[in-house]
Amino acid sequence: MAAPGSCDQWISTFLEAQAAELGAATNTLLAYGRDLMDLASWLERHACDFATADRDQIEAYLIHCDAQGLARSTRARRLSAIRQLYRFAFEEGWRPENPAIQIKGPGRDKRLPKTLEVAEVDRLLTAARSTGRSADDRLRNTCLIELLYATGMRVSELVTLPVAATRGDPNMLLILGKGGKERMVPLSPPARAALADWLDARDQTEAARVAKGAPPSRFLFPSRGKAGHLTRHRFFQLIKEMAVNGGIPPARVTPHTLRHAFATHLLANGADLRSIQTLLGHADVSTTEIYTHVLDERLTELVLQHHPLARQPKSEG
Repeated sequence: MAAPGSCDQWISTFLEAQAAELGAATNTLLAYGRDLMDLASWLERHACDFATADRDQIEAYLIHCDAQGLARSTRARRLSAIRQLYRFAFEEGWRPENPAIQIKGPGRDKRLPKTLEVAEVDRLLTAARSTGRSADDRLRNTCLIELLYATGMRVSELVTLPVAATRGDPNMLLILGKGGKERMVPLSPPARAALADWLDARDQTEAARVAKGAPPSRFLFPSRGKAGHLTRHRFFQLIKEMAVNGGIPPARVTPHTLRHAFATHLLANGADLRSIQTLLGHADVSTTEIYTHVLDERLTELVLQHHPLARQPKSEG
């Protein structure tokens, strides 16, 4: 197959293949597109393009990214996009070699994920029940937080959840995750109760809209916006409001914080890493292992506070 004539065509063909063959998520495709467009612009300034770039030029671009002060995680993602583009180009016969195959990445930051204590999650759940202008808003907000903490879903998975997956008072939900991979997550009794209450309110509102000629929504959390469902940005705003109402610093609370809390609290109460990996939808258990650092930190603090040999001896006067 002949190689496309421009970098834009390389990117669009590559992204189309990622979407069709691998079922890559929209957010992943957008990130890859931005990263590859940045590389294309850099190569153009250096009188080069995807078809002619060699390993030295790609490494020079990565050094340029480091000099810009980009986070290690951002640079690692950019290299991942470049590697996948050139692997695709090699397999399609666009290039006789893969110039990115031996380039080593910067790795990922080993920062501990931000999380919440159980008492803070309880305050957030309580705040959700009183946050919102209407009774329906409060039922929706309660359902959002209960489901997020009970399942550890990604926020994109939560806001796009089909209402059909929640019918019949289920004990478990089928979640469509990254790369089109499905997984089952159990629901706690409070989450099931919040879901049932929200479904009643949601269905009444939907019935009234449909009676006026509006099409029915397939989402659990419908919206009149272009996406047809509650957006991630709007949920981010809502959870900040709940944090304020619950007396928790809003800077400490994001949808992803609750995902971390879900995993950390499970691990602290005896769950094994493989089970948590499955529930979170991580492709590799190494991604899940960061939570052991959180637990190790707590165990160290526990020993230092309570083990008799760790106590400082009293000075003799």
